[in-house]
Amino acid sequence: MISLFVPGAGPLHRMPAGVKLAGLALCALAISLYPHGAVSVVAILTAATAAYPLARLPWRVLAASWWRMRWLVLVLGGALWVFAGADAAVVAVGRMVSLLLLADLVTATTRMGELLDVLRRMLRPLRRVGIDPEGVAMTLSLTLAMIPVVAGFAERVREAQRARGVRLGVRAAVPLLVMTMRHADDVGDALAARGLVR
Repeated sequence: MISLFVPGAGPLHRMPAGVKLAGLALCALAISLYPHGAVSVVAILTAATAAYPLARLPWRVLAASWWRMRWLVLVLGGALWVFAGADAAVVAVGRMVSLLLLADLVTATTRMGELLDVLRRMLRPLRRVGIDPEGVAMTLSLTLAMIPVVAGFAERVREAQRARGVRLGVRAAVPLLVMTMRHADDVGDALAARGLVR
């Protein structure tokens, strides 16, 4: 499993995982429910960005987080700008990017094992209705771990395109899908070999 954790000794690294998840949930509610304007969204984006150096994370971590969201900003932001106006585009994209930055910040400062422990404790009451908390926690952790993997596959496809001097456009999704499915099979085989799945 690929971890998003970046070792460090900053204040967020020392904070309990449960506190960070609760803070992320509260921030998500506040960002989603508050009637933001362009100015307040830009302020939130600035605060979320400033949280990375305050957490003593390397600048490359912040740069990588923004770089992963470039197509979201360009495509979604551009579409909303055309069809809904500049203010609506800034507010909608700003909210989404702020939440993703904060989620990245939590995963970068928290070990996957700690996140899993918190998720198991939170989901334990659901066992009474037939839901397996360990299975749900593992599914969520695998989903988080797949994000940088798929991003890496996409970068490899783009590099191959540049090396061949071709642009596949939408057809680039085919090799990306093949690589992703192959990796999913490998992960499934590894989990089965360890007796974690049947």
